Amino acid sequence: MVHAAPNSFFSAGSLNPNMTPEAIAHLKEVYGLDKPLLQQYLGWLGSIIKLDFGISFASGNSVISEIKERLGVTLAINIVSMVIVFFIALHLGVNSALRGGKYGSFIKQLSLLSYATPSFYLALVLIFIFGFQLGWFPITGLESGKYQGFSRFLDMAYHLVLPIFVIIFVGFGSLTLYIRSLTTDILKSDYIFFAKARGISDKDIKKYYIYPNLMPFIVTILGLSLPGLLGGSVILEQIFSIDGMGLLFFQAALSRDYPVIMGILIIGAFLTLLGNIIADLVLLKIDPHRE
Repeated sequence: MVHAAPNSFFSAGSLNPNMTPEAIAHLKEVYGLDKPLLQQYLGWLGSIIKLDFGISFASGNSVISEIKERLGVTLAINIVSMVIVFFIALHLGVNSALRGGKYGSFIKQLSLLSYATPSFYLALVLIFIFGFQLGWFPITGLESGKYQGFSRFLDMAYHLVLPIFVIIFVGFGSLTLYIRSLTTDILKSDYIFFAKARGISDKDIKKYYIYPNLMPFIVTILGLSLPGLLGGSVILEQIFSIDGMGLLFFQAALSRDYPVIMGILIIGAFLTLLGNIIADLVLLKIDPHRE
């Protein structure tokens, strides 16, 4: 599929325009792109088995080193965002189902707004308002480059306020609606009816009946979210000029840097399998009788 995309690294404007056709043909030979596609794939597969992800066409560095350089910031952004999204969605979803009425309707509409809001649009709106108009937050980069130690950490956190807010806002809606739906089904159960008949408070109902029954679904969702920790947000990292995994993938896709594209995709596929395995093991620990 990567090779089926229009153009290639050697025709996407990545090279010196003064290079001769002979020099380009030599580069293709060096990178093995002059061979049949099946032979290229089998060679790549053999290298992957040896954990050799190849060399980036654009930088000349190994794909693993390219990924390592950008891995930390992407993990930090997405782990913080995922934890916050999880707690917001759990709180709003459960309470909107329990309380219902105007509160439940408001949370539902807010969740639908979150679900329907494009991340790139919200990012541009926040940049315009809080970056250009008010000047409260920086709009590009990861740090100012003039701090050290703990001050540098605070500076980086300051730069990530807008990107993390965008991820949180567009991410909590679907999870909130899902948890709200699950909680509504749980509240229809007979054991909830008898618990309320005995005068058990909503706080204890959440603690002893709702949260334990939601746990298998939540564990499954968290397991499936694992690949997103590495892939990051491609569009947001591009908009905010954050040098993470998302921006690396975006740049590699534009320049048709095949080794980098395939390296990120194969790691994402591995994390998908790993997330499912971890989720299944945790579910077995929670419910040993689960098939």
